[in-house]
Formats: sequence, structure tokens, C-alpha cells
Amino acid sequence: MLQTPTVVYCAVDSLIQSRGRIQPGFDDFTVALEQRNIPIVWVSNRTRLQMDEPRRKLGHNHPFIAEGGCGVYLPEGYFNLRPTKTVRMGRFTTIPIGEPQPAAAEALESISSDTSVSAVSMSSLSPRELVQNSGLPAKEAELVRHRDFDELFFFAGASNEDIDRFVSEAEKRKLQLRQRGGLWSLAVGADLKRGVRELSKLYDRSLRSHPISFGISTSEDDDHAVLFGACDRALQLSKGAEGAAESPSNARKIREISLAEPDSWEEVLAAITARN
Repeated sequence: MLQTPTVVYCAVDSLIQSRGRIQPGFDDFTVALEQRNIPIVWVSNRTRLQMDEPRRKLGHNHPFIAEGGCGVYLPEGYFNLRPTKTVRMGRFTTIPIGEPQPAAAEALESISSDTSVSAVSMSSLSPRELVQNSGLPAKEAELVRHRDFDELFFFAGASNEDIDRFVSEAEKRKLQLRQRGGLWSLAVGADLKRGVRELSKLYDRSLRSHPISFGISTSEDDDHAVLFGACDRALQLSKGAEGAAESPSNARKIREISLAEPDSWEEVLAAITARN
């Protein structure tokens, strides 16, 4: 691959909505990065299959991190070397950060049984039930069902005390349990920071240099603090006034840029390409 001074890690779930709506200016921003030979790695809680359509739509041909830091997906032939440990998932060479399925499915069943808390996985639902519980059209709902690493589920008839007991047991087992709106995600070994660092090391080895890593996210993205802590520099996108924000993951100031401004993406690009 060609030399690059920077690699951008961008949390995209709040920038590319599940129904296909794209944050104004984001498409032009990605084109501008391509013109400058700056890779943009998408970071998402969605699955590999859910990423297919937006990647085709925006012509994204770089690696991406999916399922909340469970796996790093590398397009075929992207690097001239391979990491030590990879698995094949679809058409991607994948660095497994978490344990692939059925590890999460088995862990969910075990915790549900041991705590007597009813947890219903999305993968167990009928097509009709899947649409009802996801709030998505049938085709999009099916993409939610097929997961490489984590297990998406909801609690059935559970009290707050039941849920607290379930969460406590997951923590004891060192599982990653995160709430996704009305749904929950359970993963075994998910680690977004490690995923970013593994991919950054791959860029370093391939380029024989250390490109600066830029983390970009909005506060709406669940793991923005973790992403910022894994990168050299950080930009937080907001709908409010521009200023500075504090990242709890590494206790440093990060730059904040308001998406309400008409030239917001030009400002993001200028921050990334600045020689300092």
C-alpha cells in the first residue's frame, strides 16, 4: 500500500444511520481523505453483513471494526503481510479480538440459566418476531440476526433487580455486556482498544513507519471514550458550540467540532492534515 501520514478511525453508527441516511458532508469528507491517501477505518457496533451496503454506497475499501470491537475485518489483498492470528469470515480476512460464535450464544444461555433471568436472543426469533423486536424492515432485520461474535438479546419479563443480577454475573465472568437501546449485546473478549491497536500495528509494519492515528466520534457513539484512548489524537463531533472536551479514557483534552457549522467537515479535514 502507498505511504500515508495518518490513519483515521471513525465511529460511524451516528454518521450513517441504519436506514441509510448519511450525515451531510460525510461522503465528501471520505472522498477528500481518499484523494490524500489517508485510510479511514470504520468503527461500528453493527455486523459485517450490516456494513456491506453502506460500504458499497460510499466506496469504502479499507478495514473496518465491527460488533463493538469484536473483530477487525481486512479486505482481500489490502496488506502485503498478515497478522499472526486470523480467521476467514465471508470475503474478509479477520483478526478475531473476541471469541467467535457460538461462544457468546453459549455464554448467554449459561448466565440466563444460572441466574433464572429470561434472556431472548434475536437469533432465536421467527422472521415476524425479529421485525417486531428490531423495528427494522424484514431484510434489514435479518442482517441483525447473523452475527460473527456477539449475541444480541432482550430481557423478557425481567425486573430491574433481575437485570442487575444478570449484569453482575456477566461481570464476574469477565464478559462484555452493553445496552444497545432496547436491546443488549453480550460478547466474549470484545476489546475495541485492542482492535484499534492491533490494526495500527499492522499499518506500522506494512508502511515501516508510524502514521498518526486520529479517532473521530460523536458523543452519541457508545464507545467514543475508548476509541479516543486508543488513538494518538482525537476529534469529537457535536451539535453544539465548538470547544474542548475531556476524554475519561486518557484524561486529555480533545478537540470538539460542531456539525452544525456549514464548513464542519472541512475543519475536520484541516485538523487531520495539519502538520503539527
